[in-house]
Amino acid sequence: MKNFISVHDVTDMDALIKKALAYKANPYADKSLGANKRIGLLFLNPSMRTRLSTQIAAQNLGMEPIVFNVDKDGWALEFEEEAIMSGNTVEHVKDAAPIMGKYFDILCIRTFPSLKNREDDYSELYINQFIKYAGIPVISLESSTLHPLQSLTDIITINEELASRKPVVGSRPKIVLTWAPHVKPLPQCVANSFSQWVNHWGKADFVITHPEDYELDERFTKGATITTDQEDALKGADFVYVKNWSTYKDYGKIYCYDAEWMLTMEKLKPTNNAKVMHCLPVRRNVELSDEVLDSKSSIVTQQAGNRVWAAQAVISEILSSAK
Repeated sequence: MKNFISVHDVTDMDALIKKALAYKANPYADKSLGANKRIGLLFLNPSMRTRLSTQIAAQNLGMEPIVFNVDKDGWALEFEEEAIMSGNTVEHVKDAAPIMGKYFDILCIRTFPSLKNREDDYSELYINQFIKYAGIPVISLESSTLHPLQSLTDIITINEELASRKPVVGSRPKIVLTWAPHVKPLPQCVANSFSQWVNHWGKADFVITHPEDYELDERFTKGATITTDQEDALKGADFVYVKNWSTYKDYGKIYCYDAEWMLTMEKLKPTNNAKVMHCLPVRRNVELSDEVLDSKSSIVTQQAGNRVWAAQAVISEILSSAK
């Protein structure tokens, strides 16, 4: 594995899942793999779980992680080629990224969309410029359109749950991604990424449900059943992933704040004792009710804990490939 930006960087998803769960069982199995190597974690926007889990994962492999909050600790970066830097930006990525390539063995980047211009956000300029100029492997800690470490974590968690159940010969789990209300417009990256990974995994019946006008980019959802009928979508579900996203076509908007889309225990009744997932942070009693989050149906804490093992598996793959 050279970089980790999307599911397309993974050659064997089942093997990667197996490696992550092996690290969960034995976190220090490869504690010398990253000895005398450094991993840089660059944040252009805030993070909690992504930052902490990636630091822990790197340390489990013997690496030294260094965190740098670009928006607070460093100069404002310019990413446009041939820019006339007479505004607020102080340093160009063409100058900063190669230096990062000298300091680190792996570089991790977290960016966030503006939600103002779809073409700009979906070009993934920020992370692509680091890949172009750093000269070392790059891991996405979330970008404008995708969140691959979160999605790998999600698939790991689903596999872990399925392994604990009594298998039914010939059956496929039903996974439902459902839109949820929120107080502000959020990006599509988690929903895009989850859709991309579930479709690529190919071992589930996948349904996406959302209000009208909240369609996602078909590049990520192709292969899923899409419906605006949440009640029908939830019938027989084994896993329900709850997430808000803003509009894609009329970019970055909130058309409705429909509290009826919040997931409740009542809505879970027609499911197959579904486990409920969310990437966190979550707005309680807006996206998800207290009764769901605090119930045995919720696996959000297990899911968040698995962030470490997803990151450790990816870092391990990159380190092994570089040998």
